[in-house]
Amino acid sequence: MKTILCVEDELDLLINNCQNIENAGYNVLSAENLTQAREYLAATPPDLIVLDIMLPDGNGLEYLKELRAVGNDTPIIMLTALDRDDHAARGIEMGADDYIGKPFDYSNLLARIKRALAQTERIPKLITRDGLTLDIIANVALLDGEDLLFTQKEFSLLLIFVQNENRAVSAEYLHERVWLQPMNDDAAAVKSQIYNLRKKIANSGYSIVSKRNEGYIFEKPE
Repeated sequence: MKTILCVEDELDLLINNCQNIENAGYNVLSAENLTQAREYLAATPPDLIVLDIMLPDGNGLEYLKELRAVGNDTPIIMLTALDRDDHAARGIEMGADDYIGKPFDYSNLLARIKRALAQTERIPKLITRDGLTLDIIANVALLDGEDLLFTQKEFSLLLIFVQNENRAVSAEYLHERVWLQPMNDDAAAVKSQIYNLRKKIANSGYSIVSKRNEGYIFEKPE
């Protein structure tokens, strides 16, 4: 049974959300603030989070950013007021899987939960390229079974490269996905992390090459 964490400070709405989701066959955890949400994630990681934006001890968008920054890819559906399209757009940019405006129809919410969970199940838990293995759940990269001791940013970069093998990926795109903010004119952070990444995968048979005006390409030399 999938577990859904509902984070909402309006008690009546929280109760209704939990009851409807539970009636649909899910196990439900409820949190009225971010402190409780963090406690649940540490003790009983859920399969999906329904997350309100305005909370008494913080902002749901900042919490989303916090989770994605440490590699937590739990599906998240944001709850936002209908007149705040900027919240919805920012949430998607930061890595939210979906959003729904208040007030909402519960059949709509349940359909979005079902879709987000189905999409997650289609994501492979392990990605392999010859002797190189990426454990998506543990955020660990192995070469011939040996832990490469990647930092979180190194792992996130390699995952993007592997998913885009033989295709150029711009430094701007990498910075926005991994650092969760625009690169502007400072590419030093990306260059530094890729320098370290190249050294760690040197014996994998793959390389990361730079193409002028295109970006970086993860490829296996012939």
